[in-house]
Amino acid sequence: MRKLFAAFVIISLCFAGTGYSAPAKNTGKKAPPVRQAKQPKQADAPYKAFIVVEAEGGKMIDGENIHERRAPASITKLMVAYVVMDRLATGAIKLTDMVTVSKNASQIGGSQVYLKEGETFTLDELMKAMLVASGNDASYAISEYVAGSKDEMIKLMNAQAKTLGLNDTEFHTVHGLPPSKGEKEDQTSCADLAILARELLKNPKIVEWTSIQTDTFRDGKFVLTNTNKLLVKFPGTDGLKTGYYSQTGFNVVATAKRGDMRFIAVVMGSPSGKVRDTATMEKLQKAFAQYKMIGIVKKGEVIEQDVFLVDGKYRKMKGVTEKSFLYPMDVGKKGAITKEIVLPERVSGEIKEGQKLGELVVKLDNSLIGKVNIVSPVHVPKANLFTRLIRRLGLNI
Repeated sequence: MRKLFAAFVIISLCFAGTGYSAPAKNTGKKAPPVRQAKQPKQADAPYKAFIVVEAEGGKMIDGENIHERRAPASITKLMVAYVVMDRLATGAIKLTDMVTVSKNASQIGGSQVYLKEGETFTLDELMKAMLVASGNDASYAISEYVAGSKDEMIKLMNAQAKTLGLNDTEFHTVHGLPPSKGEKEDQTSCADLAILARELLKNPKIVEWTSIQTDTFRDGKFVLTNTNKLLVKFPGTDGLKTGYYSQTGFNVVATAKRGDMRFIAVVMGSPSGKVRDTATMEKLQKAFAQYKMIGIVKKGEVIEQDVFLVDGKYRKMKGVTEKSFLYPMDVGKKGAITKEIVLPERVSGEIKEGQKLGELVVKLDNSLIGKVNIVSPVHVPKANLFTRLIRRLGLNI
């Protein structure tokens, strides 16, 4: 009996050591469900694409998916602004022109300044409403005035996109609203928007508008509040435009200037405005910290190489640089900068002041980083006929 009891104890201990347990009796009650541990929620990516470029020369500082085609939403209005500035430059229109609001313009929804059919505003007032408060109705009214119709403005926008080499871009609206059934969506990329931003920044009036935080409209009855909160959040920011609708996410084309350095950051497809702004600030801050502008060429710098003037009143001359050239250098890297003078030995005919004679080619570690025109500093008329004939005979006079 003792042997049987000992054997039973040993067997019981063996089962306990293996974790085995006898099946429970069926009591008719359901066993409580086994709870699965909650999996941590994966955070949304802060953006789908971005690019950072130095504004003056266009050097790309950083980027990801820069040519991915995405809907810009209200950033579309930047191309409307570009078309307007082009027409202003030709004198075809003026900012003081009065624009009458059409029925179609008054019916545009989304972000708006609540234009009414028959109201009149200056083009300047409507540009401010479009670029500060992102007024879709203002953009539509501007387009009708400048191009004659919404459709004609879209043609102009796409023509300008082609001229600028915006190969990822195609516009179908003048405001960037999401397409209705059967309509096409506006398409562009971070790379293309950076090019457009650089072009817009050549006109100080654009920054004058886009840097406004708040202003009034309709004789002070309506307050315009800028949709670009980076104007407050990130020192040095003075533009350019935000855009959002649910299918495309939160987008921004931002620019900031500190000292003699200006950067453009384009961020597209963020899950929220806060995430977009934080990502943009991080990209800009990194660029300002990592780079400094180096003055390589000064405007009016004399080029120490003579150009012989075949027909000129003067026998030879030295050209000068047309403009300054600055370049963003990574503070953590060193490189050798060289300047190569490319000039013809002789130039024929009359020489006008500012006429291009050649180029100063700038390289960093043998890689091209820029070119500056070499121009004539003065007007050089032709010499008299006798002097020119003598020179052609090889006599030095």
